[in-house]
Amino acid sequence: MRPLSREHPSTIVPPTVSGTAADAVAPVSVDVLYRRAAAGLPCWVGDPTGLRRALPVGRWLGGDASTPGDRAADEMLLRPCTGPTLDLGCGPGRFTAALAARGVRALGVDVSAAAVAMTIRRGGVALHQDLFASLPGLGSWAQVLLADGNIGIGGDPARTLRRARQLLGVDGIVLAELDPPSTGVRREYLRLETEHTVGAWFPWARVGTDAAADLATAAGLRLLDITQVQGRFITRMGRA
Repeated sequence: MRPLSREHPSTIVPPTVSGTAADAVAPVSVDVLYRRAAAGLPCWVGDPTGLRRALPVGRWLGGDASTPGDRAADEMLLRPCTGPTLDLGCGPGRFTAALAARGVRALGVDVSAAAVAMTIRRGGVALHQDLFASLPGLGSWAQVLLADGNIGIGGDPARTLRRARQLLGVDGIVLAELDPPSTGVRREYLRLETEHTVGAWFPWARVGTDAAADLATAAGLRLLDITQVQGRFITRMGRA
């Protein structure tokens, strides 16, 4: 198993200006980029080396915009959510709204006001809040969702999992989406980009299935299982 880095996100040096055309543009609000992506316009995730990959907008939006494979993987995340569910980093709310439509009490949380507004328009309930700030129902949620790699929010997956554990009820379950095996824990800075605009850099971490057990232990959780569905990896973790 690949060793876990003990580096705290605050010690990760933010990228410096590289001299590219994109770096000459002042960063725009993430809400502007969210709205652009939600409208189906091209949007990428870029890293400090200049590499970028297309934001998976169809998967992110869900429903008819996503592929059958993505809908099957999403269902594997949704199916265990039979009690009050907290969707951390809910984005445009595909999980929060889907659970509400099933009659499951669900709350989305996101730092983007645009994402929260999208979730509400879809019939979900959402808060414009940082997941580490005060949230309702501390210690009582039946499920905590960290979909779309949101275990990496803030660049410190152990901290994110510890926060999820705080939010869980005694018999609660964390459902997290991971990267493929051999990824380990890879910390990085990323930003959203379009043809002519960029967002601010933000810390992120990619977490492979090979790192899941150690991270769970570090957060006071225990790894229950990992399921692969259509090339996506979903883990369940309970209180240790």
